[in-house]
Amino acid sequence: MEVKKKNIVRKPHWLKVKLPTGDNFKKLNKIVETHQLHTICTSGRCPNMGECWGEGTATFMILGNICTRSCGFCNVLTGRPLPADLEEPLKVAQSIQLMGVKHAVITSVDRDDLPDGGANIWAETVRKIRELNPGITIETLIPDFQGKTELLDIIIEVMPEVVSHNLETVRRLTKQVRKQAKYERSLFVLEYLKKQGVKRTKSGIMLGLGETEEEVIETMKDLRRAGVDVMTIGQYLQPSPKHLPVERYPHPDEFKRYEKIGLEMGFRFVESGPLVRSSYHAHKHIL
Repeated sequence: MEVKKKNIVRKPHWLKVKLPTGDNFKKLNKIVETHQLHTICTSGRCPNMGECWGEGTATFMILGNICTRSCGFCNVLTGRPLPADLEEPLKVAQSIQLMGVKHAVITSVDRDDLPDGGANIWAETVRKIRELNPGITIETLIPDFQGKTELLDIIIEVMPEVVSHNLETVRRLTKQVRKQAKYERSLFVLEYLKKQGVKRTKSGIMLGLGETEEEVIETMKDLRRAGVDVMTIGQYLQPSPKHLPVERYPHPDEFKRYEKIGLEMGFRFVESGPLVRSSYHAHKHIL
């Protein structure tokens, strides 16, 4: 019996990007290569790397590169992580110092294997970054810490300028896209952060996983009800054949429409476009 192959949705022309250029990009790239620094910008092949580096922004991942969760969209390895590196906060701070970064975005894998979910490494990383880089601003793109407020308080205590936690997708698709996460728990995390005095909270979703326009708008409303200040909306790209397929590539006009809707809802910033990633224009979100 002949098996019909699923139609492959071809990438549209607006997802083609130019290679990063510019003197500042070349300088930072040389520093990263020479000192073997790890940034999400390079390992994730971010399309906005040249622009962000030119503006003094870079993203770093802590707590290793093996995640305890197996999300359907993410290319990070899943398995049993190595023990946390207690020297990592200093190493990250030194990397930022070498690069001359003005605004650092810190993210991590999920570490459900650790009693504190890695929260204390998170806090120490923020402290070390500030110690070695006076005047720097920081965004922490955190996991949900299983909704445990005592762990969230550890992050809140070091007062990052922005605390971000991504919903990634709409309510209906959460179980499929983020298998061990919960939509309502993520909303609780964001609302708790805001109620505890975090100046800027932020979240993001990807389009192209099968969501409807009504679901996207409902998600935006949920985030506003949770007090979220900044929202990012980007295009989902399938990392490998093993990951969830791309259902469609929304036209850039659709992204612009969501940006307009979001600003009308009261978000302070909405970054919405096919090439937008969580840290896009991150340095502006502290204003």
